[in-house]
Amino acid sequence: MKQRLLQLYYLTLRDIKIYFKDKMVFLVSLITPMILLVLFITFLKTTYEDTILNIVGEFSISNKLLNAFSGGWLLSSVLATSCVTVSFCSGIMTLDKISKADIDFKVTPVNKSLITFAYVFSNYIATLIVCFILLIIGLIYLSIIGFYLNFIDILLIIANILLTSLFATLIANIIWSFTKSQGVVSGICTLLSALYGFICGAYMPIDSMGEFFKIFTSFLPGTYSTILFRKGFLNSVLNAMEKDLPNEIVNAIANSFDVNMSFFNQNINILTMFLVSIISIIIASIILILISYFKDKSKT
Repeated sequence: MKQRLLQLYYLTLRDIKIYFKDKMVFLVSLITPMILLVLFITFLKTTYEDTILNIVGEFSISNKLLNAFSGGWLLSSVLATSCVTVSFCSGIMTLDKISKADIDFKVTPVNKSLITFAYVFSNYIATLIVCFILLIIGLIYLSIIGFYLNFIDILLIIANILLTSLFATLIANIIWSFTKSQGVVSGICTLLSALYGFICGAYMPIDSMGEFFKIFTSFLPGTYSTILFRKGFLNSVLNAMEKDLPNEIVNAIANSFDVNMSFFNQNINILTMFLVSIISIIIASIILILISYFKDKSKT
């Protein structure tokens, strides 16, 4: 057992070193979400603020609250997409297949399952590093424009980063298990980067996309992860709004910007959302274990 843990440790360390050895890969993983954040702030921030002002109507809201809400919404969107896109673009498994390094592993006495999970752990760690850097930058940004987060909010955000990144890493490695071409990897990363933000409601509120889309996204684990980010960044801002605005208006803002979520008209609480994430991780883990097992069996 101890020997296997050491093998897993060194394999994971090897994969992490390969990832960070190419500085451009790491910089692109970090810069891409930063560009997305700048684009959000430049082009969408005003649109979201205008929507809030339309909901508020004749009541007044301070610029600090307005900035804090729009800033928190944008950051929750960036983190929701980054946890997934970075996971898919920072894996080492396909690089080893392309460079034929995986052939060397096949002739070693190391258990093939350990090699697979070393890929998962290294991919997960790399994703967490990028996402936590983004979180720190986001918190600094909020401290400048309007900071309302408390300790519980930050814990909620961190827990969701850990779970969402793990689920995305598992799904990424399941897909990479069947790919051997850099072109396929690049195509999937490009397609995912373009579509995932819309599918999970990161770019536009799900509430504004129609009833069919709301039902469809309610079956996707990524949607619940996005809502959890919304709650982490925006719950305290909404509580502050209640001091100046009627509860009906605050609830209307929360519903319009996906802070609240319902499944066939049943409200979903935070614990249920975390449960969905955990169950999704368990299912993805089982699938990856089965893939690794049958691949090992087919080679013996």
